[in-house]
Amino acid sequence: MEVRVIRERRADARAELDYLRVQTFTHPEDDTVTLATIERVVQRTKREPDRPLRLVRPLVVKRPMTEEEALVLARSYAEHKNIPVVYAEQGDPS
Repeated sequence: MEVRVIRERRADARAELDYLRVQTFTHPEDDTVTLATIERVVQRTKREPDRPLRLVRPLVVKRPMTEEEALVLARSYAEHKNIPVVYAEQGDPS
């Protein structure tokens, strides 16, 4: 399966129902260190009782790695789990 990597600054609305989000940012106390967070996001198309419409599952949280290392890891996971898209964001960890 081919996985698309889409690099963007920040976007909240996405067309895909299942995707990975890779966020990289500099460490707040050491600007020579890059941290990465990788999350799987699954959105449901219809509401079910006691189940959220959007589920965010953290896979990697604020771990030291370059953007390229994070993207290699995310792409590999996406291929293994048949997730078609990886969104790469840079900037604020919020």
